Amino acid sequence: MMRYIALLFVFFFLSFAPAQRPPGGLKLALLKYNGGGDWYAVVDALQNFAKFCNDNLGTNFDTEYATVDVGSPDIFNHPFLFMTGHGNIVLSDADAENLRTYLMGGGFLFVDDDYGMEPYFKVAAKKLFPDRELVELPFEHPIYRQKYEFKKGLPKIHEHDGKPPRGYGIFHEGRLVLFFGVESNISDGWESREVHRTPEELRQQSLRMGANIVQFAFKQ
Repeated sequence: MMRYIALLFVFFFLSFAPAQRPPGGLKLALLKYNGGGDWYAVVDALQNFAKFCNDNLGTNFDTEYATVDVGSPDIFNHPFLFMTGHGNIVLSDADAENLRTYLMGGGFLFVDDDYGMEPYFKVAAKKLFPDRELVELPFEHPIYRQKYEFKKGLPKIHEHDGKPPRGYGIFHEGRLVLFFGVESNISDGWESREVHRTPEELRQQSLRMGANIVQFAFKQ
């Protein structure tokens, strides 16, 4: 765990100091899970998002992402995990323990409901942290006020049921370790226009909100 915390500090100082960037960079990681849900429901979203962060935050992400199994020690090589999908999620006891250890040790997980994921993820979150609740973050939370300001919280990128977007979190020792976006689907806006015909204004909002999440995750 301490080795991983040290890795986060190295990542932070190198990523936000462009003159000191080494060749290559750390990869964002797409989280693979069991249960039948389509964990792979992105095309080039993470590549585009990594490039946006590099161009606008001064990070040093590799623009090719990694795919990591939720139960694998490989997750400890990536300080920022991304999870999405439409359907069921099943975490074994070992999966939950591995991900919990990662989060408590300094890692961060962003979960973007691609529509239909919410009820299944809430069950998974309870297994992950049985003694904690997903709490809705107020619009005043600093995750919405990093480089970009979102006075009304998560932007609405893809319309499904006409419900307002909501952002939820789980905290460990005062640190936000997991952020869950519902009825927003911001990763749709990270995809290339050929994949999702998201209007450019919304596409920029989605990328900026994602950048806020990354910036907050490493500065909190």
